Amino acid sequence: MNDFEHRALDLTEKNKIVFIAMSKYVFYFRRHAVKIVLEKNRTPISQFGIFDYFLTDWIDRDLVRRANNNLIKMSDEMRVFGPISDGVLAEIKIVKKMNKPIKYFKIINSSSAVQEITKDEVEFEDDLGKYSDEL
Repeated sequence: MNDFEHRALDLTEKNKIVFIAMSKYVFYFRRHAVKIVLEKNRTPISQFGIFDYFLTDWIDRDLVRRANNNLIKMSDEMRVFGPISDGVLAEIKIVKKMNKPIKYFKIINSSSAVQEITKDEVEFEDDLGKYSDEL
């Protein structure tokens, strides 16, 4: 009798799960964010990786929001890429309530490069800057 073997069977250590948050305006960056998180030996999860952008409105957006919030609850930490939208701000508030770590990153010249920044350096979309004290 032969025993099945595969490389994946040896890779069983648990990584921290990182929720990736970003505005729809930096949707193009979603795969770069996943790569950045994987390179830090973390397991990334993201609304845009699983649900695309609200599943092109095939279902009620609140169903996607609820599922997204459950992903946030399953995560150990959050990484925020790019300017903060209203949806990202809501995600940050959920993570903060759960006392999970959050790191913020600026996307440099629309490339695959990022720079970690402080919450005081974060940019906001529209007039959301007035909520900066909620970060």
